[in-house]
Amino acid sequence: MLKKTLTVRFSLILALLAILILPSCVVTKKSVYFTDLPDTAKLREVVPAEFKDPIIQPDDILSITVQTIDPTTTAALNQVSSMPVIGSSSASQTGSQMITGFLVDKNGNVTIPMLGSMKLSGLTTFQARDLIQQRASQYFKEPTVQVRFANYKITIIGEVARPAAYTLPNEKVTILDAIGLAGDLTIYGKRENVLLIRDNGDKKEFVRFNLNSTDIFKSPYYYLKQNDVIYVEPGKGKVAANNAARTQTLAIITSVLSVLIIAISRL
Repeated sequence: MLKKTLTVRFSLILALLAILILPSCVVTKKSVYFTDLPDTAKLREVVPAEFKDPIIQPDDILSITVQTIDPTTTAALNQVSSMPVIGSSSASQTGSQMITGFLVDKNGNVTIPMLGSMKLSGLTTFQARDLIQQRASQYFKEPTVQVRFANYKITIIGEVARPAAYTLPNEKVTILDAIGLAGDLTIYGKRENVLLIRDNGDKKEFVRFNLNSTDIFKSPYYYLKQNDVIYVEPGKGKVAANNAARTQTLAIITSVLSVLIIAISRL
């Protein structure tokens, strides 16, 4: 009889521990990145996807700086207007921001004071720099030109710490950079099913990433493009956390098991 009682007690304790420990083990496993890497110091190399420079498109805002030996001329060349970008954010600031730059019109042209109108859509920033420098060389001696995107924006929504639209100063941005900028995924985010939405002309492209695998580095979508949207889907843990009835049921089961253990221990 005593042996049977001890066996029942031991079984109930194991069941209670399973309820309490198993969910946390699952959450921990799913919250780790690149689980396909061995837990040893052995070197493993992964060849990442090729980076392609982004292309200038209509409605882009470009930061264009032309410098000459004459400071007065330089100031006149670089006269630009400021435009608000609603909902933009940076690593340290969130909200509406004023962006200074040259707007690419619907025809793909940019008008620069003293240099006139030039078609820049379809070019990279490096190609645009060379084109502007050639035009400026017709009027000024040895001008230097810098061109970059002023509104290079990506949007991150879903289960991240800081969902927002981010305006970035750098054109070479990866999906991991974006996730880091947004403060990483929350514990409820599905790391094995992160969705990327990209504009491709008049179509939308949908691509899913598994952050638990190093194959993400090989994806042609590893490097982001302007106006990309990243959506982190909530996992079952978030659904369970928001389900009051289910949470209450688990609490009742745990309480009942605790009462049974105490009752049996007094037999």
